[in-house]
Amino acid sequence: MEINYVAFAIPAFFIFLGLEYAVAIRKGKSHLFKYENSASNISVGIAERLLNLLITGSFYSLFYYVYNRFAILSIPNHWIVWMVLLLATDLVWYWYHRMGHEINLFWGAHIVHHQSEEFNYTVSARITTLQAIVRNLFWCILPIIGFHPSMVIAILVVHGTYSFFTHTQLIGKLGWLEHIFITPSHHGVHHASNEKYLNKNYGDIFVFWDKMFGTFQKEEERPVFGLTHPLKSHSFLWQHFHYYMELWAACRKKNSVWQVLKIIFGRPEDIDQSLRVALEKKLLLPKAGMNSTFRFKVYLNVQLVLSVIILFAFTLLFFYNDPYQKGFVIAFILLTLVNCGAMLEQQKWIHYLELSRLILLCGFLSYTIGSPIFLIASLTFLFLFIYTIPAQQWYYKFVYNK
Repeated sequence: MEINYVAFAIPAFFIFLGLEYAVAIRKGKSHLFKYENSASNISVGIAERLLNLLITGSFYSLFYYVYNRFAILSIPNHWIVWMVLLLATDLVWYWYHRMGHEINLFWGAHIVHHQSEEFNYTVSARITTLQAIVRNLFWCILPIIGFHPSMVIAILVVHGTYSFFTHTQLIGKLGWLEHIFITPSHHGVHHASNEKYLNKNYGDIFVFWDKMFGTFQKEEERPVFGLTHPLKSHSFLWQHFHYYMELWAACRKKNSVWQVLKIIFGRPEDIDQSLRVALEKKLLLPKAGMNSTFRFKVYLNVQLVLSVIILFAFTLLFFYNDPYQKGFVIAFILLTLVNCGAMLEQQKWIHYLELSRLILLCGFLSYTIGSPIFLIASLTFLFLFIYTIPAQQWYYKFVYNK
């Protein structure tokens, strides 16, 4: 039986997250976790893991393609080479990461990772598929140099695992290790919006790249996490696409291709900050005051847990799913994540997302059992149920208690 062992990274993530939370409670630092923020972070991470299933294999194939066609050197498999590859990987990461902060096109993909106003292991999951695509294109430099793709893939696993553990406030400064490695203290500076901390500490494992290229900053004052202009929204869709909407709005004000290119490849600080405020007024629906009851949290948690369980099973048995099954799982989870974001925003249109999920589920069950009659009957029952009783009012009362 061919299973996808990548699936086991999902429970491993939640095991370490649970341990971090338990330690935070024991140390009296439960304030380091804010429910709405953590739920939003996990939602973004679920979407990234889900969509990356569709592209990860293609990038591994791309590594082999560029290695076989364009490799400059033929580098042997030797323990010294592994050390050199680790250094080379971190150097590529440094410049990918730095460009992700200094070029608008790339910042639009990376900004989602920095939207969180807390700093814990949930933030490490806050990566978008678009960011993963950009990152993997940079990794292609390594097989082009001549490092074998299998070595590159193995090192990337180590590299990614290390970066997970730097997203925490429960580990303080680490003495002499601070002079060699990127520690949680260093990476906390990177995630801070304090003016002196902006655009600092781009390294992922080693700190000397930042010192070499003039972007190192040690932690001095307490970091304030998040963006310099906080997003103030937990909307799943808005978090992913707001910056590209801002870029589009900025480009529409320009009169030439050259000016548009200067926006796209320019620096984020040169973008008119009032554009986001105008777009928020135009595109974001007003939200009611947060009524985060116990029942609300349970209902949202059930959706997130269900998404995680489905994601784990889907990843584990990915090679056995046909295109229709893959399409259903992806659509169902994404609808659920959008729904969770809308719930955190206390939006009324979650009712229509629930209907969409039910219709999608009826369609999938009809396909699975091969019965169009089941689909017709279930949809008929669903619409009769909705229009003969005040289901919508009951639903809002159940979710929002109002």
